[in-house]
Amino acid sequence: MSEAITTTPTPAPSERAKPKRRPPGALLRFVATRVMGLAVTLVIASLVVFGALYAAPGNPLTYLTHGRTMSPEAIASIKAEYHLDDPVWQQYLRWLGGVLHGDFGTSIIYNQPVATLVGNRASATLLLVVMAATIVLVVGLAIGTLTGLKPGWLSRSAMAGATAVMAVPTSVGAVVLIIVFAVDLEWFPVFGAGGPGFDGVYHTVLPSLALALASVAFVARLAQTAIRQELSADHVQTAISRGLPRGAVVRRHVIRNAAMPVLTVAGLTIAGLIAGSVVVEQVFQLGGLGQFLVSSVQQKDFPVVQAICLLYVAAFIVLNTLIDIAYTLLDPRVSIGKKDS
Repeated sequence: MSEAITTTPTPAPSERAKPKRRPPGALLRFVATRVMGLAVTLVIASLVVFGALYAAPGNPLTYLTHGRTMSPEAIASIKAEYHLDDPVWQQYLRWLGGVLHGDFGTSIIYNQPVATLVGNRASATLLLVVMAATIVLVVGLAIGTLTGLKPGWLSRSAMAGATAVMAVPTSVGAVVLIIVFAVDLEWFPVFGAGGPGFDGVYHTVLPSLALALASVAFVARLAQTAIRQELSADHVQTAISRGLPRGAVVRRHVIRNAAMPVLTVAGLTIAGLIAGSVVVEQVFQLGGLGQFLVSSVQQKDFPVVQAICLLYVAAFIVLNTLIDIAYTLLDPRVSIGKKDS
């Protein structure tokens, strides 16, 4: 007597498990939460930037008068102009209201609106950061991808060089670039931001290279590690063992999966270029916001210092928030709320 063999029916396509989709309102709530967090962080940053004036040694009136002896009438006029007799919280609210309307106050040294002075120097810093970010993404990802896909002595040599470059301070790298390419070879100018258009780009080549050197090496090492980790994953090895073309597997699985963490860290690294631009601008005398910040600190021009610091902090926070939102929206595996978890 033969035994009865039971089989499990194959579920219909409609009965098979479907990829979980996020609720339509979840993405909107997630973005709204991140934007609210951005606003709160910016308010806290403005408190810190404004409070730095009072945390610094001495009295704000001392910096406004540069330590000179003045008549009581002149001192009263300065206090009335800068509202120094008002409570600190009222001064902060008045300053914050002006910032929201694009008014950062008046420069103590130049006696001009801070917004005008900052706006005239912002283009040099923006060009420097954009060019450096382009170098970081193109060169760093290219080196990391090639060395990750083709291990060997060339890959090891490239990563050893990248590690050595990461250890070089930005100021030292800038000086070396000036000596080699500007003084010895005379390919690029030594100082200055140049004129508008191509001349400005030509003058910013060496500064952008100096700013991007360490970040290129970091992104390259990260990309190599991510790609090699994906190559050793089970699903990739299974696909290759079944005879699928290696190029298709690399494009569809390795590169795509490794791109998410690499691009996220690369975005954070690019945000860090904003702070590094201060050193590079000072070395190459580009006349941007970083160099203006250093000179304003030395001259105790606090309205300018507050404005530039707030702009730097705001740019860094906004970039971090955009990267966080983009990463979560592009990768469906990341949970954005309780329902997803």
